[in-house]
Amino acid sequence: MRSIAPLFAALALSACATLPAAAPIRGDGLARLNEATGVGALVVTPRAVVEDSRCPINARCIWAGRAIVRTDVAGQGWRETLNLTLGERITTHGLALALTSVEPGKLAGAQPTVLQPMVFGYEGGR
Repeated sequence: MRSIAPLFAALALSACATLPAAAPIRGDGLARLNEATGVGALVVTPRAVVEDSRCPINARCIWAGRAIVRTDVAGQGWRETLNLTLGERITTHGLALALTSVEPGKLAGAQPTVLQPMVFGYEGGR
């Protein structure tokens, strides 16, 4: 008969292994790329800047331009990926969501040597 001691030893050691902790979810509607934030009943995660043709904050433009951010949106029992346009409200699964800010603003001319990470602001509602 074989001993089951090696099995118990393996189980004991595996109990000591730790799984990587899930990244905390911010609750303020602000997030950097690949960072989740809560917006009402939704959890949103900006994944990529699809377009950023915004007028630089230190320039005069005929057209204000736009910013589009590919965003993962998750609710109770569902998840989808949407391209959200800055300033446009959408409705998904009966819940409103809007991309309300993209910071920092673009600059014309010489760029800073150290770029600040982009922060995206979202708002929701019914």
